[in-house]
Amino acid sequence: METIEVDVAIIGGGPAGCTCALYTSRADLKTVILDKNPSVGALAITHQIANYPGVSSEMSGEALLTLMRDQAIEYGTDYRRAQVFGVDVNGDWKTVYTPEGTFKSRALVLASGAMGRPASFKGEADFLGRGVSYCATCDGAFYKNREVAVVGANKEALEEAQVLTKFASVVHWITSNDPKKDDLHAQDLMQQPNVRHWSKTRLLEIDGNEGGVTGVILKSRSEEVQQSLSLDGVFVYMSGSKPITDFIGDQIAFKEDGGVVVDDFMATTSEGVWAIGDIRNTPFKQAVVAASDGCIAAMAIDRFLNSRKAIRVDWVHA
Repeated sequence: METIEVDVAIIGGGPAGCTCALYTSRADLKTVILDKNPSVGALAITHQIANYPGVSSEMSGEALLTLMRDQAIEYGTDYRRAQVFGVDVNGDWKTVYTPEGTFKSRALVLASGAMGRPASFKGEADFLGRGVSYCATCDGAFYKNREVAVVGANKEALEEAQVLTKFASVVHWITSNDPKKDDLHAQDLMQQPNVRHWSKTRLLEIDGNEGGVTGVILKSRSEEVQQSLSLDGVFVYMSGSKPITDFIGDQIAFKEDGGVVVDDFMATTSEGVWAIGDIRNTPFKQAVVAASDGCIAAMAIDRFLNSRKAIRVDWVHA
């Protein structure tokens, strides 16, 4: 099996990994990205980008990610499709194992992201990116003066529903149980004039056509018949995303929520290993945040590999 030595090995080719690779490659560090699949990450399945600075709102997440990847490759990054099944972070050289070969690096970057949410309802997977969303912060502005539904009663659902009240004409909040009376966030949400709470109600199906979501089918415990509700968007918060860390084992420290522990420079508890993007399980899972992580880690890696005492800021991009 082939063994390849590099300065920097990056596991994951999302916005965090591509940004990190761009910076390390420009710093003349031999860099490889090991990416399981460029079409399945959170950014890749985003239908339309509206909040990435300098990027047209007509661009898709997949198109933006392709630009990021191509830019990193242009500056010398070696991009490879590879499924990582194990790593060894002990010693000065880190080892990454894939079916295609073994990669040894002086610096290892974990940018594998978080596992996508499993589809909970009929029609959810079919209309993902076409009316079904998992991020109101990302997509809320697309539903200005339109009706949407928020499904779920966890903290994330409450926060995202609050975001949607700024845009949607009506936010239909669907919960299988009543929120507790001492849940101030839930009570505040229900006081919003454009929120309709569907208590003790289950979402059965998400309907739509070639243009996207057109409505949902609901079933209340107190009603014998199902109800159809016309709307344009469904935001599902039935289960959270889980950082993809199974290939790491117990070689680094994790937070209680499964995210990787890092310092201000994105360094993990194992020297020579950094973690960036959604694998950290940050509360703000945005492409621009992931890209920022990648930049910070890359500059720290440059300093680390060159034994620098201070970070040199690269102001001139000639």
